[in-house]
Amino acid sequence: MANAVRVLAMDAIEKAKSGHPGMPMGMADIAVALWSAHLKHSPADPTWFDRDRFVLSNGHGSMLLYALLHLSGYDLSIDDIQNFRQLHSKTPGHPEVGVTPGVETTTGPLGQGLANAVGMALAEKLLAGEFNRPGHTIVDHFTWVFAGDGCLMEGISHEACALAGVHRLSKLVVLYDDNGISIDGNVQGWYRDDVPARFQSYGWNVIDAVDGHDAWAVGEAIAQARDWGSNGRELGDGERRFAPTIIICKTVIGKGSPNRAGTAKAHGEALGADEIAATRRELGWSEPPFVIPADLYAAWDATQVGAERHARWQDAFAAYAAAYPEEAAELERRMRGVLPADWEDIMDNLVMDTVMEAQTVATRKASQLALNYLGPALPELIGGSADLTGSNLTVWKGVENLRPSPDSASDLNGGRHINYGVREFGMAALMNGLALHGGFIPYGGTFLVFSDYARNALRVAALSKLRVIHVFTHDSIGLGEDGPTHQPVETAASLRLIPNMDVWRPADSVETAIAWQAAIENEEKPTCLLLSRQNLPFIEREVVDVDLIRRGAYAVHAPRGAKAVIIATGSEVSLALAAAAQLAEEKIRVRVVSMPSTTTFDQQDVAYKRRLLPDDLPRIAVEAGVTDFWWKYRPEAVVGIDRFGESAPASVLNQHFGMTADNVADTVRQVLGL
Repeated sequence: MANAVRVLAMDAIEKAKSGHPGMPMGMADIAVALWSAHLKHSPADPTWFDRDRFVLSNGHGSMLLYALLHLSGYDLSIDDIQNFRQLHSKTPGHPEVGVTPGVETTTGPLGQGLANAVGMALAEKLLAGEFNRPGHTIVDHFTWVFAGDGCLMEGISHEACALAGVHRLSKLVVLYDDNGISIDGNVQGWYRDDVPARFQSYGWNVIDAVDGHDAWAVGEAIAQARDWGSNGRELGDGERRFAPTIIICKTVIGKGSPNRAGTAKAHGEALGADEIAATRRELGWSEPPFVIPADLYAAWDATQVGAERHARWQDAFAAYAAAYPEEAAELERRMRGVLPADWEDIMDNLVMDTVMEAQTVATRKASQLALNYLGPALPELIGGSADLTGSNLTVWKGVENLRPSPDSASDLNGGRHINYGVREFGMAALMNGLALHGGFIPYGGTFLVFSDYARNALRVAALSKLRVIHVFTHDSIGLGEDGPTHQPVETAASLRLIPNMDVWRPADSVETAIAWQAAIENEEKPTCLLLSRQNLPFIEREVVDVDLIRRGAYAVHAPRGAKAVIIATGSEVSLALAAAAQLAEEKIRVRVVSMPSTTTFDQQDVAYKRRLLPDDLPRIAVEAGVTDFWWKYRPEAVVGIDRFGESAPASVLNQHFGMTADNVADTVRQVLGL
């Protein structure tokens, strides 16, 4: 069975002349141990909610996963295997969720799959605590991770695994491929971590020194981890510890290759025809490329067992629904990712109250006011902050912080606000895992400038089409005295460049509420909310047209006979309005367009764009950030900041950098030649 995986991997990679054969060949026996006896899954329904989650964190070894899916009976044909790494194939170079049936998450950037898995295991534990009832255990699955040296070298593995230990995620099991080789060669020259001691310090269970080429030994370790995951580890005197488990499997990279095994040459390049022929002889494999004997297909086939497990769960869920109909209906809704039936009423009331209160507040505070509505109304909403809760304002009234239960060694208290600690990257990747698992809409907060720490997880979320929400506060030089290290002059522009990422920079409490609405309704995009530290004036509007604001840009001030258009975002909208008022005293009328979401506005039809930004009116863009981004809207001038900030009170900085109504008005005059 293991050799079937090895030959499929090396043959597909050879046909593509591209790929990583070493890991699939080295971990094949570990895969046999897990997939043939312990993994709960159903190839006929890859999205069955109570399936085990399998995460290939070392995603460069994607052919291992594709081989397993094909052999087990998923909708992945031998033609798909032969089409490895080709345009529009179901077998891309690294696993991509939504492309290949059975792939749970997009992996390749090392360490992130492991962090996603922590989010998945956390989701399972929280849902089990919320919905399971005595005699009715309908949420009960493990999260399994294959990871390599590279995953553990990446700092995100520390961030995520430390949190997994804190939250006692006992149904998380990592099988570590300890082969001692990475692209540059033997890792002893740069990686000598005491991995068992490291994970013990996190509070994990450690099963060390397992022969990764002995499927029986690996299976015994997995069985032990399963028992600990469900029942806790006996510590003596009746005490049990619930904790994640890492199984450290010693392997040889490229196992079976006579001349490449155990070397970096096996890692990231096709073996070549001669070495493949020698490997076939070494393995005693006589079949031609891409031919697997029928008896091996039969041994690997998981369709019947998977269907039976799925059917038993469906029966159990039907019994649960009969006993607890409200809970069953709620879980089904959340499994489907559908918003509550009264969602429109919730948002109507939120916007109406926001308009009535007309508060001059920082948009970070406006965000918290919105959460006071949204948190109680959406049980799937789960938030957090990377050690900046009091600054990001990510809590709502009455929400409880997530903590291990004081009354149980295994449970969590069910809190829906997560203190991530100073772990921006880990937070973002955990949020991706929560979203991928299903049942939750995650959001997390930090300062906008620290989004750079989390950047690759944001990119993967966009690539994966995940509904996650990032609350990025302290969005400009307006945060003041902390200085240039904390003033993100370039960050908003850079986030807007990420494909499939929505970015909102609201100007007041109304725009903030609507930005939250857009983010929650956006099922296939992550959203970044860029929020101010400083108070922003409430914008007086004749009518609050939610549909117009939802289009990403709208005229907040539109006098007849306008001679120019000022485009502004966030805290600069109030400057634009003040400049317009100043110019009006001189009989110079200008239109002011608030553009809270350039990414949303860019998707609007041409007719709307031309109505809002007429071709015959000169444009002036205003934002307290780099100017390069704004030239795509063809302005005559941009009022912005093309250098790093300074340490000083916000009012002083605004004067210093020309972020004032006077300067905006002067710029309009210059553009008009007045």
